[in-house]
Amino acid sequence: MKGRRMVPLLLLLGQLVAALEVPLDLPQPPTITSQSPKDHIIDPRENIEIKCEAKGNPDPSFSWTRDGAHFKIEEHPNVNMRPNSGTLEVDITKRRAESFEGVYQCTAENKHGKAVSDNIVVRQSRSPLWSKERLKPRVVQEGVSLVLPCEPPAGLPPPLIFWMDNNFQKLPQSTRVSQSLNGDLYFSNVRREDSRNDYICYARFPGTQTIQQKQPITVKVLNQAPADERMPSFLIPKDRHSSKVVLRGHKLDMECIAEGRPTPEISWTKDGSVLPAGRTSFLQFNKTLQIDDVSDSEEGVYRCTATNKFGSVHHTFHVTVKAAPYWISGPPSNLVLSPGENGMLTCRASGKPKPLIRWTKNVMPIETGLEDDTMKVEDDMIIFRDVKTSNSAVYQCNVSNEFGYLLANAFVNVLSEPPRVLTPVNKKYEVIRNHRAMLDCSFFGSPIPNITWFKDSRSSTLDGDSYALHDNGTLEIRISRPRDSGKYTCVARNILGIFENHVFLEVKEPTHFLKQPEYQVIKRGRSVTFECKVKHDSSLTATMTWLKDDEELPDDDRFVVGAESLTITNVVDSDAGMYTCIMNTTLDHVSASAELTVVERPDPPTDLELTDQTKRSVVLTWIPGNEYNSHIKNFLIQYEDSLHHRGHWHNLTHVPGTKTSAHLKLSPHVHYTFRVLALNDVGWSQPSNPSQMYKTDPAAPDENPTGVQGLGTEPNNLIISWKPLTKLQSNGPGLHYKVMYREKKPGSEWITTNVANNSRFVVSGTSTFAPYELKVQAVNNYGEGPEPAVVIGYSGEDVPKSAPTGLRTVVRNSTMAEVGWKTVSDDSIRGFLKGYKVHYWRDHGVHRHHLDHVEKILTFSGNRSHGILPGLHPFSDYSFYVKVFNGRGEGPPSITKHFRTPEGVPGPPTSLVVSNPNLDSLTLKWSPPYDPNGHITGYTLKYQPVNNSNELGEEEVLALAANETSVTLPNLQYSTRYRFYLNAKTKIGAGPAITQEAVIMVDEERPASPFANVSSSVGDDGALISWEYWGSEKNVYVEYIANNSESEEEWQKELVNGSQNVKLKGLKGGLSYRVRVVAYGHHDQPLHSSDELVVTVPAMVSRQVDIATQGWFIGLMCAIALLILILLIICFIQRNKGGKYPVKEKEDAHTDPEFQPMRDDDCPFGEYSDSEDHKPLKGSRTPSNGTVKRDDSDDSLVDYSEGGDRQFNEDGSFIGQYSGKSISRETAEGPQSSEAPSPINAINSLNSFV
Repeated sequence: MKGRRMVPLLLLLGQLVAALEVPLDLPQPPTITSQSPKDHIIDPRENIEIKCEAKGNPDPSFSWTRDGAHFKIEEHPNVNMRPNSGTLEVDITKRRAESFEGVYQCTAENKHGKAVSDNIVVRQSRSPLWSKERLKPRVVQEGVSLVLPCEPPAGLPPPLIFWMDNNFQKLPQSTRVSQSLNGDLYFSNVRREDSRNDYICYARFPGTQTIQQKQPITVKVLNQAPADERMPSFLIPKDRHSSKVVLRGHKLDMECIAEGRPTPEISWTKDGSVLPAGRTSFLQFNKTLQIDDVSDSEEGVYRCTATNKFGSVHHTFHVTVKAAPYWISGPPSNLVLSPGENGMLTCRASGKPKPLIRWTKNVMPIETGLEDDTMKVEDDMIIFRDVKTSNSAVYQCNVSNEFGYLLANAFVNVLSEPPRVLTPVNKKYEVIRNHRAMLDCSFFGSPIPNITWFKDSRSSTLDGDSYALHDNGTLEIRISRPRDSGKYTCVARNILGIFENHVFLEVKEPTHFLKQPEYQVIKRGRSVTFECKVKHDSSLTATMTWLKDDEELPDDDRFVVGAESLTITNVVDSDAGMYTCIMNTTLDHVSASAELTVVERPDPPTDLELTDQTKRSVVLTWIPGNEYNSHIKNFLIQYEDSLHHRGHWHNLTHVPGTKTSAHLKLSPHVHYTFRVLALNDVGWSQPSNPSQMYKTDPAAPDENPTGVQGLGTEPNNLIISWKPLTKLQSNGPGLHYKVMYREKKPGSEWITTNVANNSRFVVSGTSTFAPYELKVQAVNNYGEGPEPAVVIGYSGEDVPKSAPTGLRTVVRNSTMAEVGWKTVSDDSIRGFLKGYKVHYWRDHGVHRHHLDHVEKILTFSGNRSHGILPGLHPFSDYSFYVKVFNGRGEGPPSITKHFRTPEGVPGPPTSLVVSNPNLDSLTLKWSPPYDPNGHITGYTLKYQPVNNSNELGEEEVLALAANETSVTLPNLQYSTRYRFYLNAKTKIGAGPAITQEAVIMVDEERPASPFANVSSSVGDDGALISWEYWGSEKNVYVEYIANNSESEEEWQKELVNGSQNVKLKGLKGGLSYRVRVVAYGHHDQPLHSSDELVVTVPAMVSRQVDIATQGWFIGLMCAIALLILILLIICFIQRNKGGKYPVKEKEDAHTDPEFQPMRDDDCPFGEYSDSEDHKPLKGSRTPSNGTVKRDDSDDSLVDYSEGGDRQFNEDGSFIGQYSGKSISRETAEGPQSSEAPSPINAINSLNSFV
């Protein structure tokens, strides 16, 4: 019991001692540092290497055992041990590798002890060949299950299995067809498309990196009726229950493959608990359950369930978890003790079943009961008390059960050593502010030294909440601040001495981001830039690195790395990924990542297939194309009807982007071809390739026309119209319509007619506006459509025959009256009532100074019996009458009713003119309002001064009598501008005011008129009139009239529109004009006018232009010259031919003795005479000089034409017979003289035509 109570204390002491690393310059037993794995599989094509490395002082020597016996290396010339190492190197060029298979163990030894390696099992990797066999074809019925065995040869390590075809393409697998864990290919039910002759099983042996294949298997599915549908049953496992043992830390694989028709679905559960998250995978379409890194909690009952529409079947796995030995708290650690100290080695391990623990010392068993007083073995511990140097040795702990073993070496080194610090002297540490600082003080000493830390002055040890001292001597500063920079001293003490070491700490500013890269979505082909701005401590060297998906950027010129950015040009799909900006300094680093998503329109769907085909529906399936990182939102299915509308695609339906099939409702008598488009955030894909054509059979119509209505265009007809069915809606050939109608009254019979190729039918001889019941039914060669609904229509309207009566008025105020009437009866409307129209007009004002009688019309829709007449003139007489109207037109008018509006407020005075300004007074004159709207009871005049800042002074008010039209205002301020407001009053109230402004001044100063400095300037484009104006009226005109015009002519006006100049265009040259500027008040009454100005427009003087330099003249002369040249050429040709001209022929036939015939050489232009009638120019003579006077003949040219249809040249001459006559003349009369024509004669003849 006493020994047991000491165990916790010894355990703590052992942990402290074990933390020491013995310097290699001190004596110590050997330690294995590297060795080959326990299961060492070698490649038979390469030399063998069996590792064994160790350290110690003195350096250890090495020896090996093979299969438990000493392995004499010198007897094997192919085997060599590396110098200063225990590693074996085997040359297999002379002997096969398999001859060196076995169990090897390495021993490292020096004078202080022996350490051993694990048992290393050396085995050669194997990839045996498949046995050659001829495989019979597998002939099966459609719908049955099928297993194609693979049965690969056993290899070391086991091969990886996969199935491919002759083209080395993987065979597609699904919930129906899948590969089992042993490599066999299972069909839950076969289909006819499974028939093929190249089912090939391949095995890849990873040890030798070789692939082997089995002979191809042929599967033929009979073209017969398929097997019956059935509930599932398991192909593997066969029984309802099975057991499985799995080792802790390994993978647990459970497999369920079921057959059935339709294909069963597999699901997994665990009794009493859920499957472990993060370590569970469902493979092979849910047929395999895999759990990684199995723990004891995975023990239990698992259930797989196969289900289809006919039922389900279950299989249960009873899983037991076993465990090879494993360390609980790690293998035992080396122990350094000084003479007389106590210590302990622990070998804490577990397993299932519980493992056996055996201790050895320097590879020799420690026999229980033979321990000395300093050492005692207790299960998994060796306890040392009052140690001596003889206790220095290597101790082995071997833990084993039926599933494996663990072997660990730990030495005990008994030394007496003064303290030493192994950390380099004056080592400088750098740390980032607010980070943890770890100042090393690696030490050694035996007994274990005591460590203390000081800073700068060594006034006190460093302890407290800010610091932590670790067992290995390291000083931890939990949060480093700038004040923590400085010199630190580590002091190590034991009974044998003291040792100091100094280190230095510098606290730096942290690196941080100013701008991080952000998530980017970019379209393919564009450029994108990631920004990365970082600030760091200026004393630290910083480097920025960009990574893509945690790897270096591609070696591509499109990736441009700037000082604070990364730009990718012409982005492609492979550029998508996670981009990380890393800023590294010698102390810290910061990183930020942003994802780049490259998007594009999706690829078009593929593999369109039509299934579940019926007369009116079909299921369309497809495979989506590449989304390009932008999820497909929906699919658009389009169809082409090659029977009715070939080459045109119509939208049929939209399908969510998560679906890849659609149940399509079809119409009869259509030849369908389908295609699919995909939509993502970028846009629509190109259309897919069309599906196969699907033809539906004709049928009777499913629907009738819509929009059936009946309306008449004349009082005695009814037009029945409808929206015709489309070709798609016709359902078959021979579409026509069955039109049925009858008047809606008791005893009426349905009248039926058939209408084809039209969407309307006219019924004549109807009553006026009579209701009819209408039906239109679609019919084709295969039958009638459904019973149509009854629609009410009306025959044609006629204008109403009655007028409203009972007219009444209520005058609401001076500008508004309410009128009323009695509505007409329904039968007199003879149509659809549209409303009532009120025609009204102003007879005259009560003052009768003018007549209006401009008729106005107000329309009141619907069955109204009253309405409001707005905008009336006060104090006026009005008349009105009312008409009812329908769709055909208006009915007769009602009687005319009269009413009068009461007085209202008057309009503004017509004019307000300032006259007779003096030093302190002026006179105002005005005209009464144009619209008095009642009896004028007086005027109110208000006026006030206005300064240069337009600020108003004190207002004065004068009340004036109704008969006054002027007033003189005395005592006004000199040289002051005044603003005047004048309004009229009736008994109802005051009306709006007219305003005017004036300045008090003498004659030589600014005049009372608001116009001044009127001037003019005349240019080529008109006369510019300018002036100054300071009046308040906005309607300002420039008026002008010719100076010599009579008084009754009106002045011409040009509106100024607020400017103070205007250009008068269109003035006639050579005339003088009187011009004035006039300001108009209300109702176009002139208020102010400037003095008249006389403007003289000079006559247009012809410019002296040299006509010879004008383009038109040069062109005309060229045309004349060209014409002369052409005529000369024609004459020359005719003369050379020698033929007679038509004129000559006429002269020869003439009987007038006084007539002097014209010779051929007298005029070469004789062709212009009439050749048909052979008439000479009446009363004309041809002088000997060849000239022809213009006035010698006044005959019309028509006399020489054929019925007046001759063509004329541009100069007025008509075209004679230039062709078709010469040959005949030559034949009749023979050749003529070939004398050349005279140019002088030609010119003279030309003058006669000009």
